[in-house]
Amino acid sequence: MLQFILNNQHIITELAAGSTVLDFVRYHKMLKGTKIGCREGDCGACTLLVGDFEKDQLVYRSVTSCLMPLGNAQGKHIVSVEGINMEALSPVQQALVETNGTQCGFCTLGFVMSFTGFVLTSKQHTYEQAIAAVDGNICRCTGYKSIERSAKIICDQLSAKPVTQTMPWLVENKFLPPYFASIEARLRTLRNNLVAGPSTNGLAPKMPLGGGTDLIVQKPLVVKRSPVELLLDASHLKTIAIIDNECHIGASVTVTEFVESPIIQQALPEVNKFIKLVSSTPIRNMATLAGNIINASPIGDMSIFFLALDASLVLRDAGNARTVKLKEFYKGYKQLDKQTTEQIETIIFQMPAAGVAFNFEKVCKRMYLDIASVNSACSISLTNNRVSTIHLSAGGVAPFPKYLFNTCAYLQGKEITTNVLKHAIEIMNDEIAPISDVRGTEAYKRFLLRQLLLAHLQQCTPAPNAIKQVLFA
Repeated sequence: MLQFILNNQHIITELAAGSTVLDFVRYHKMLKGTKIGCREGDCGACTLLVGDFEKDQLVYRSVTSCLMPLGNAQGKHIVSVEGINMEALSPVQQALVETNGTQCGFCTLGFVMSFTGFVLTSKQHTYEQAIAAVDGNICRCTGYKSIERSAKIICDQLSAKPVTQTMPWLVENKFLPPYFASIEARLRTLRNNLVAGPSTNGLAPKMPLGGGTDLIVQKPLVVKRSPVELLLDASHLKTIAIIDNECHIGASVTVTEFVESPIIQQALPEVNKFIKLVSSTPIRNMATLAGNIINASPIGDMSIFFLALDASLVLRDAGNARTVKLKEFYKGYKQLDKQTTEQIETIIFQMPAAGVAFNFEKVCKRMYLDIASVNSACSISLTNNRVSTIHLSAGGVAPFPKYLFNTCAYLQGKEITTNVLKHAIEIMNDEIAPISDVRGTEAYKRFLLRQLLLAHLQQCTPAPNAIKQVLFA
């Protein structure tokens, strides 16, 4: 039995927890403003807002509802475009009309919801942030300039928004309908009255399901028809903490929660720049870190990220736990050092010491919201101009996320010279095995990884002359 608020309506449903919020909204509630486009979280036509409590504050995030399990709506406020409609257009809707940002209209509702999510955020409302808020929305008519002009209008209208008590201001200025003012109290009451599900003793094992951004793309009907164990909101899997100078991250922490954590901001000061290359805002709001790792995609961005941090995984099976290095976790294509009944509980990496530099690079057919042709990450430190520690990872060049053992071993203790770089590239080419596919030829991927290695060293080490000599050799 699932309970949540959809727009202004209290919902109670016995539909499968593995079905999607998109199908519930469109086909069970007949709210047709939420469109079906790609069903892969790529186009943004199905964007909704989800209101949930974070650190006891009601926060709204944009999501792609085609990949959101209905079970993850439990105890939350789900908002479709019908839920923000009023007698007159909201300032967001009016801005799109005034700038002719609607074009054919298919994508418009998704843009409206993403911009409304931007309006609801407590952060500063700059033009750049407004554009970033719609990084998960695609306009098939390529009407982006009109949409960008509407973003400027929206930002100007938000200039008077107060830092605190923002909901009354948004309601008063008709960005949101009046019922929004009562949602927080209603949600608290609803959550206090939720009854725990029945015991699973003696029942068939359940399919572990986090954010759904991978499983629902690959196996939508299997997920819908299977009993699922909902992990996204498991409180013991949502923590980020420093223990003995190690960063411990719960398996169900989303990419957004990861990047917004003060601990991660301290450990990786440039993480905001790197994370822009990872999917889109709605997907980052849903996707869990453990899900990206367990997926074992050869081009999984966050698995490449954590390989370069030399991360470890805590795997738990009932009361038993063991720790395995992430670089030893992948054994082949979709083959893991993991028992069927084991689940990732925690991701652990050493907090970077002073002098350790980290860099993440990604090349794909478009800069944002795309799957990598090749991605790579590096953490490195130097002592007396020689490499004292180095961890290199690469995606798209092997059947699984690749830790470059041999390249790291060769560079250890070396000064970054032209000859050293040339030899390192030769070693790197010997330990990768890219294949030609829709994202590039084998030769192209080898070339990309060569360039990304040089980009890492250019960003992280004082060796510009050596790098230039290799680049232009």
